[in-house]
Amino acid sequence: MKRLFSEFLGTLTLVAIVVGSGIMATNLSQDIGVQLLINTISTVFGLGVLIQILGPISGANFNPVVTMIDLIQKRTNVVTFIQYAIAQTAGAITGAILANAMFSHPLIEISTKARSGGNQYLGEIVATAGLILIINLMIHQEKMNLIPVIVASWIGSAYFFTSSTSFANPAVTIGRIFSDSFAGIAPGCVTKFIAAQILGALIGLGLTKLLTNEK
Repeated sequence: MKRLFSEFLGTLTLVAIVVGSGIMATNLSQDIGVQLLINTISTVFGLGVLIQILGPISGANFNPVVTMIDLIQKRTNVVTFIQYAIAQTAGAITGAILANAMFSHPLIEISTKARSGGNQYLGEIVATAGLILIINLMIHQEKMNLIPVIVASWIGSAYFFTSSTSFANPAVTIGRIFSDSFAGIAPGCVTKFIAAQILGALIGLGLTKLLTNEK
């Protein structure tokens, strides 16, 4: 239960950071570039802190595709994967509600922000493949202590160089449905985003095997 609560709390806080900083960004500036920068900086620092403090408890996955890759590599089991995915998704939805409450938005609002097109799905594939590759290489190279910094740095970079602004996380994607803000995503776009993330994760795993000769 401690591990599940860690995944719930970590994903909750991550989505509260992403959505909350997105709302704050639009309150502070009408410049989209400035808004994205504010959103990115807040997410990078927050994610790094969360991985550092919760990693020793649950592994700090906060992401169903990260847990999925652990399952494929036999670092976890099916029951844990299901439990983690449920905790992560519930945390993400709760995090969006919390962010809405902090900024006096309706507690539950459905996003109208359309994010669609092959270019954005490709961006999600790239962002997620890179995320999985980085995590696996850090584990293979026994550089676990660097994971908080390296993962947060990758996500921050991918906010700017990918067309999708790097969701790279099915639970976070679902959570962002529930805030009609800068960081939101319309429900109709979610299925393809998640499919791209799963494909990206599998590509990241394949790249790991190529680079490490793992079977």
